[in-house]
Amino acid sequence: MKFFTAEQYKTLVANGAANRDRKDKGLAELDLKPVVKLFTPDGACTWLISEIDPNDSVAFGLCDLGMQCPELGYISLEELSEVRGHLGLRIERDLFFDADKTLSEYADEARQKGYISA
Repeated sequence: MKFFTAEQYKTLVANGAANRDRKDKGLAELDLKPVVKLFTPDGACTWLISEIDPNDSVAFGLCDLGMQCPELGYISLEELSEVRGHLGLRIERDLFFDADKTLSEYADEARQKGYISA
């Protein structure tokens, strides 16, 4: 399965460009809603991704590797494509995910709970 639909990819790139532009102007970055949720179907890993820099295939989002310390950070899409769960299954996209809060709100909740509950 591809990580993103064409529409999601377009939104992720636009989000990345908007934040890059704000950063270049010395403005605070936007607190965006995640566009896509990825997970390991046979593991405890979850990623909520809000933006992508298409020039170097790096995404930004909330990462939970199942160790009870979710964090905001940059994610290599190349590395994600190599991740396998306990049974060797690849990462999947949650087809039914629809963000109802911003990435920082998900992050605050995840830090309190110790995992992403989206």
